[in-house]
Amino acid sequence: MIVCVCRRVSDRDIARHARAGMSFDDIQFELGVATQCGQCECSAREVVAQCCGGHAVAALHQETAVQLAPAIRESKAWPTSPSASA
Repeated sequence: MIVCVCRRVSDRDIARHARAGMSFDDIQFELGVATQCGQCECSAREVVAQCCGGHAVAALHQETAVQLAPAIRESKAWPTSPSASA
């Protein structure tokens, strides 16, 4: 899933760098995430925290999957009920 629309950076890209031991600041410098409009910074930081903080990841392949950040899950762009999409 794309986290940073301005730089087209996905959660997988962020997770891969975080698992390689990079800090958020290093990832920001390397990928350019949260350097333009800044709307993705909270979500990008949550992806990094999940990879480094030992949070449970709900996926078959832990290397490439990251839970959606609460800010994304609660977004109006992602309806949570079937009636919301109608």
